[in-house]
Amino acid sequence: MALNGLQVANRGPIRKIATAVDGSLRTINGTIAADANLLIVHHGLFWGGVQRLVGHRYERLRRLLEHDVAVYSTHLPLDRHPTLGNNALLARALGLEPTGEFARHESISIGVRGEDTRPTAEIVDAARAFARQYGGTVHTSDTSVIAPGRVTRRWGICSGAGASAETLDEATALGLDTLIVGEGPHWTAVEAPELGLVMIYAGHYATETLGVRALGEHVSQTFDIPWTFIDAPTGT
Repeated sequence: MALNGLQVANRGPIRKIATAVDGSLRTINGTIAADANLLIVHHGLFWGGVQRLVGHRYERLRRLLEHDVAVYSTHLPLDRHPTLGNNALLARALGLEPTGEFARHESISIGVRGEDTRPTAEIVDAARAFARQYGGTVHTSDTSVIAPGRVTRRWGICSGAGASAETLDEATALGLDTLIVGEGPHWTAVEAPELGLVMIYAGHYATETLGVRALGEHVSQTFDIPWTFIDAPTGT
């Protein structure tokens, strides 16, 4: 998982905030172009372990230091936040109301779950419309089982790389019938129908734009500092 907290400091006061899903050269250059000097990201510059500051990693740091741009990263904390989090906001965007937690990771749950009585095809359409806003597409595990009469009664959401052996096992144990994620390995789409699950893959990037946008607005209003979102789709 990405490391959390302040990753690069700066010298002067913050005059403008930029938010982005990923800490990349693309979003760093976008931040500089927007004349912002604090970049808040979901996926930070460091992913655990020692990493050499050479090549593209050096170039990222060089650009940040030359333009006095700070970087703050919030990974799993932003996934699970009850009001600003990716999963809570994705549920809201799809017209779903969370009633519990989902996607256990060590001692915390990252995702959300709930109950509904809508046709599954309607939820797929809502996910497709959502993903389209961020240049993404939606895939499902087995289109043949999403007949007009199929109803979603118990659903779970885990944004980003949310489809895994652990989330499928948890979904099965909870009696979920629909699982909405960003992306996942091919085999999850193979196993899901045999577990009675419809998988809705709404895009890793698209499903994780919500948290940083909400956080940017929250920080802007709290400190009376302008903000902007740097849109840099990854195609996933």
